Amino acid sequence: MLLALALEGAAGWPARLHERIGHPVVWLGTLIAALDRRWNRPGDGAARRLWLGAAAVAVTLAAAILPALAIAALLPGGWLGAVLTGLLAAPLVAGRSLYDHVAAVARPLAAGDLAGARGAVAMIVGRDPARLGEAGVARAALESLAENASDGVVAPVFWGVVFGLPGIAGYKAVNTLDSMIGHRNDRYLHFGRVAARLDDLANLVPARLTGLVFCAVAWRPARAFRTMRRDARAHRSPNAGWPEAAMAGALGVRLSGPRIYGDRVADEPWLNAGAPDPGAQALRSGLALYLRAMALLAGVLAVLALVI
Repeated sequence: MLLALALEGAAGWPARLHERIGHPVVWLGTLIAALDRRWNRPGDGAARRLWLGAAAVAVTLAAAILPALAIAALLPGGWLGAVLTGLLAAPLVAGRSLYDHVAAVARPLAAGDLAGARGAVAMIVGRDPARLGEAGVARAALESLAENASDGVVAPVFWGVVFGLPGIAGYKAVNTLDSMIGHRNDRYLHFGRVAARLDDLANLVPARLTGLVFCAVAWRPARAFRTMRRDARAHRSPNAGWPEAAMAGALGVRLSGPRIYGDRVADEPWLNAGAPDPGAQALRSGLALYLRAMALLAGVLAVLALVI
């Protein structure tokens, strides 16, 4: 997992490779979309949609885990097996791609190009960017950075450490299912319920670990930890509040709060209420905090590798 983190951080997923064969997460998304079209029928009752949604989860997990189990069984032991596992796991870690997406928001925001920053933040959040000022753009980018540091980096690495290649593949299947069908709306309330609950369970430990890592690398760790402990449970998500509250406390800004999705206003509570709104400088500081956190994560993995 240390090698996977390092490889993805150094090279990401090459554009030419993406053009030729796509990406493992895209392959999972294609399968989930097909199951959604076939099995999630509006005319079916709630119980049937719930069971069919559970079946879609089972099929997707099998499609991710069974090949990973077969490959893991064929890999040699020792350092060669570890290197090959790291190469195969690297596409399932999103450390560099997350940094690149958030940095694409930070650059125009720092240059005073609000329109450019809005366009970039629209690539990573679902809220209406046209209604976001500088503080709204910075807040959205920081929240995405904090939450996806857990979902996209710490959680897959955690499950890879615990269960190897099948663990990281299974987690990415769960997370992709949640992002596609784990929504609280009429279409997915029942069909996506199992996916959403499974994602909550899979992120229970990694989200809290991510918050602790953010606190550990903050310039004022005690303030970050107090904010996380006080505000994390106020978040609508049972997991996202931990890294987001830690990020808010570490940077001394407020995050979350009311936001607009289309025509709907989500009246969310503030994390670190009373602190100032973030701006371009806070977003740059958040990226620096993220890099320190990833360096600490790599250091922990190195120690674990030596101990094991």
